[in-house]
Amino acid sequence: MKLIKLLFIVCSLLVTTTAHAEKITVAAAADLKYAMDEIVSSFNKSHSGHEVEVVYGSSGKFFTQIQQGAPYDLLFSADINYPRELAKKGFAASEVIPYAFGRVVLWSNSMDASKMTLANLSDPKITKIAIANPKHAPYGKRAEEALKSVKLWDIVQPKLVFGENIAHTAQFVQTGNAQAGIIALSLALNPALSKQGGYYLIPEKLHEPLEQGYIITKRAENKALAKTFSGYMTSKETRRIMTKYGFVLPGETVGR
Repeated sequence: MKLIKLLFIVCSLLVTTTAHAEKITVAAAADLKYAMDEIVSSFNKSHSGHEVEVVYGSSGKFFTQIQQGAPYDLLFSADINYPRELAKKGFAASEVIPYAFGRVVLWSNSMDASKMTLANLSDPKITKIAIANPKHAPYGKRAEEALKSVKLWDIVQPKLVFGENIAHTAQFVQTGNAQAGIIALSLALNPALSKQGGYYLIPEKLHEPLEQGYIITKRAENKALAKTFSGYMTSKETRRIMTKYGFVLPGETVGR
């Protein structure tokens, strides 16, 4: 009889746990790939039983998809203007929360980019340069701005290959389909890429700031897990991880 009671209690606990388990889907800009993977891993250690799925891609495409009903519970955008616009249109269940400033670098795995500047991209020996598509990827837009600032846009335009997002852009360089690329510092600092080549930090005075922000979307307004994960973004561990990948946190000085 005691065994039966014990089994009943265990089964009841399992049912209760399952009933309260939640899943959220996070749409995150591709520059967050390595940082967000670590943040979610850390979050899961103290919030077992729940599931946080992350989809990485272009901020601009996520902006469009959310308006079309895509099932994302949070949007982390590399350009804070996308979540701001969604909030104006009624697609947000939270305020727009700034979480970082991104940095842009020139990176190569076949040349030592740490000894280069943007001027080197005019070298005839460099025939392919990867940047994210400026039409929907914030890092691509900042790459275009930087190249225009140093009067190189028209010169290098015939050499450009466009990635769908900043991670796709880095892949062009990794695979040898481009000799150099303008990518996110957060990707260049990932161990897999940092071992392959150096990078040149592009001065921020050459482009508009890459202020980044996130929202809880309207579809998640009643999801406790979405609010809990949002709160975790201000934790000491999250801040440590973001700093590790080169993000400048709100309230900190952005270097030039």
